[in-house]
Amino acid sequence: MHSPTRFKPLITILFFLATYFQCAAQSIDLKNATWIISPNISSPMKETAPAVLTEEIVKRTGITLKTAAGWPKANVPVIALVLTSDKTLLSRNVPAGDGNGPESKPEGYRIVTETTGGNKTIWVIGADARGVLFGTGYLLRHLKMSKAFMGKPLLELAGPVNVASSPAYPIRGHQLGYRSTANTYDAWTVAQFDQYIRELAIFGSNAVEGIPFHEDDKPSSHFKIPAREMRIKMSEICRKYDMDYWVWTPAEFELADKAKRQKELDLHEQFYQECPRLDHIFFPGGDPGDNHPSEVLPFIHELQTRLVKHHPKAKMWISLQGFDTEQIDYFYKYLETEKPTWLQGVVSGPGSPPMAETRYRLPKQYQHRQYPDITHSVRCEFPVEHFDQAFALTLGRESVNPRPFAFAKIHAKYAPFTDGFVSYSDGSHDDVNKVLWSMRGWNPQADVHGIMEEYASFFFDHTLDAAVANGIEGLEQNWKGPLSENGGVGMTYINWRILEKTEEGLANNWRWQMLLLRAYYDQYTRLRLIREQELEKQANAILAAADLTTITKSMDAALALVNKADQEPIERDIYKHIVDLSDALYKSIGLQTSTEKHKPRNPERGVVMDFVNYPLNNRWWLADEFEKIRKMTDPDKQLARLKTIALWENPGPGSYYDDISSTAKGPRVKTISEDATDVAWWDNGMSRKRLSTQLFQREPELDYDNLDPHARYIIRVAGEGDALLRVDGRRLSPIIYNKEPETFKEWIVPLSLTRDGKISVTFDGPEESHLNWRKQSKISDIWLLKQP
Repeated sequence: MHSPTRFKPLITILFFLATYFQCAAQSIDLKNATWIISPNISSPMKETAPAVLTEEIVKRTGITLKTAAGWPKANVPVIALVLTSDKTLLSRNVPAGDGNGPESKPEGYRIVTETTGGNKTIWVIGADARGVLFGTGYLLRHLKMSKAFMGKPLLELAGPVNVASSPAYPIRGHQLGYRSTANTYDAWTVAQFDQYIRELAIFGSNAVEGIPFHEDDKPSSHFKIPAREMRIKMSEICRKYDMDYWVWTPAEFELADKAKRQKELDLHEQFYQECPRLDHIFFPGGDPGDNHPSEVLPFIHELQTRLVKHHPKAKMWISLQGFDTEQIDYFYKYLETEKPTWLQGVVSGPGSPPMAETRYRLPKQYQHRQYPDITHSVRCEFPVEHFDQAFALTLGRESVNPRPFAFAKIHAKYAPFTDGFVSYSDGSHDDVNKVLWSMRGWNPQADVHGIMEEYASFFFDHTLDAAVANGIEGLEQNWKGPLSENGGVGMTYINWRILEKTEEGLANNWRWQMLLLRAYYDQYTRLRLIREQELEKQANAILAAADLTTITKSMDAALALVNKADQEPIERDIYKHIVDLSDALYKSIGLQTSTEKHKPRNPERGVVMDFVNYPLNNRWWLADEFEKIRKMTDPDKQLARLKTIALWENPGPGSYYDDISSTAKGPRVKTISEDATDVAWWDNGMSRKRLSTQLFQREPELDYDNLDPHARYIIRVAGEGDALLRVDGRRLSPIIYNKEPETFKEWIVPLSLTRDGKISVTFDGPEESHLNWRKQSKISDIWLLKQP
């Protein structure tokens, strides 16, 4: 008897073929299709929409759709682009909606397939010019396209289709700043901006924000044309795609300075006059800038009077970023008394008052736009929660960062208080996030996995939609929790490596390269972390065993052990591929990941190759500490310091250690810093400080249980500045109180507080409002030490 398992592969193949041919029978084959467009669609969309449709199809299939002046003969499918207001197209009735459907609302569309007399027609019915473009985008995202599917070109739409949609939020855009602080945009040509803005429109974006004046006197070495020319080109591109053109225009000078104020006004007006299209001016109250609203509001009012001379429908916006309570109250009092009709609304971004509060305080006639930071991972508005320090030190603040599920939740939390968003972005690395925000801005209920499948299908291949969507989601999961414990990193790496081997035709696709870079980088970092931490454990064992006769020998042996990370590096093949991918990305899209090779503005701006081998153990710190110990003249003090180092993270039975803000080594810490300013950026990312010192909080909270009710405990804290400790709400007085970095403070815990076997430790925040946050007190390590 034959085993049924022998037939499983054959059954699978037959099932696939049966399913494929069944779907194919219902699909519309468009290889010989023509397109027709309504004469009522005004220019430039009359030219733009067909160009987007045909050019994106020919890139993916090699098939060029032809235009037709009339309806073709039977068996020739047609893509018809029309307006909802069109009743007929070349004497044929346009499919009628119910009159109140999504296709009748601003930017809405309806896609419907129709068979008449042997002719198959795909109707793209837009409420307006934008609706036609967004309907075209929907069609492109859902076409099955390939240059060689089963040996021949493929261009199909699974049918029948009858879909209508309109956006939930009227503002859906992204900042594309042509400036040297960007990690990509400053290297782009006009053609690259055109293509990228087109792709944003295909996924539902209707706005682009530029940064007009910042780079005139400090141009990037990567600029293809001067910034002044590029900002006009971007205006022209926005006109072509009917995208709102926003500009971000801070004032980094005192507006009370009349000469500078006049110069800025004239600079603005010249820009307004040169722009073929300009829709919105966004003036940030702060970040950057430090002017009182009593100076800002008259200034932007004057800007608005000049703006409407050249662009009568353009709008003026302000943010309250950096404003204190008095300044915020002044602003709302101004709205109440002056009721300025020249102001369109308020933008909320990093450093703004809470978005819900802003919407509740803002009179209804003013709009509210979010300015979400979708580009950064640490020290930012929406940091990765519980980001492993190994990633924070290497990938850092501005690496390739697909976070579809995290940003879907963030959008859902804040969007109801807004009229939409224009995101803060500094490069191509956040491309997935842009698509996620655009699609959820259109439909907040859109399935996140489905969005990722559409992303994969359009930018890579329709046959890869599920595999790539899973791969993108795997990259997001890589960043969750302790890296050394996250075995999913290895599986995600394997999946991407398989995709890379089987899809060699995508090797030059920059989006593909970015995702591969992350998969390889994550795997390399995890393997390094596991090895380097193990080397340090072995080194600490050597130090712990040292005595007065082996101090120098022990230091030499320990240092040699941890330095094996450099002298005997691992995973050279993975590392080489990371280098190759980073170089390929510079060539394909201008992503600047290496200071030496790519000359970025500064290393915090996505320069991940500078840090790819940054120590993930304390070998740099140990080398420096050992030099200090060698200079000591008292052997007993030398040995004591070695013991402190050796037992830093392992204080012994019954005692506890927590590395504050470490997702791996702070199990009792309950608090996080919501803006991830607890992750240090010192010495341009090359700090030699102990790794735990580079993670800190000001007011951490910890819970301890299972304590010995009869034992005496001491709390030790390492950090910098003040630490105002409470145990179970009771303020304790220290017995040791050093404020210098990496020195200790200690408190005796009263026996009355540990009798129930548990304590809660909290800290009061010292009054340091006069200090920059970088200079404020820090708590980096906490020990609860059981006394003998």
